[in-house]
Amino acid sequence: MRTRKTGADRKAEIVEATLALVGELGLDCVSTQAVARRVGITQPGVFRHFPTKRELWLAVADWVVAEAERRWAAARKPKEGPLANIGAVILAQMRFIQDTPAVSSLIFSRELHSQNEELRLAFHGMASRFHDLLSRLTGQAQAAGELPKDFRPADIANLLLTLTPGLATRWSLSGRAFNLVREGERLSNILLSCLAKIAGSRDGASHGEN
Repeated sequence: MRTRKTGADRKAEIVEATLALVGELGLDCVSTQAVARRVGITQPGVFRHFPTKRELWLAVADWVVAEAERRWAAARKPKEGPLANIGAVILAQMRFIQDTPAVSSLIFSRELHSQNEELRLAFHGMASRFHDLLSRLTGQAQAAGELPKDFRPADIANLLLTLTPGLATRWSLSGRAFNLVREGERLSNILLSCLAKIAGSRDGASHGEN
């Protein structure tokens, strides 16, 4: 006897199907009919759980935000230094985008956001929290002498934040022709190493003056 799925399970299945279709076909080609076919239910079945497409997109956004924050938390290791944790959370975001290609389409879709202010605010809130996290880690790295204190933590966080969308866009336009995580690790290491060298040179100069 088949076990009937709960409403929560079915909603999760619909959200998962929507994400998969966005990643495969792009935002413009995703319809509730396509989602219904992927899940194996009727189109009215989708609307039973999400009365409007707007509500479906909000549920997708909620999942993206929760999953991103879960990955950032899992990436941080208390025993590692703050500089290592900066690299770890950046790579966690890169890996999330690579694992779930729909993420970059959803976050950077001006058309979708213009039609759904709540969706835009959800992703804006996620970006703000990612920026705050990078700022806190940067401040800790500065206090530990791993990064120079010449720059505001928020400015370094802004610089780090530009790496992810730029690289994700290039990855998408290339037809996902390269490993996003590997390239993200290489470039973030270059950036963080350059900043760390500034801190090291300043520290060495101060010791030389003593």
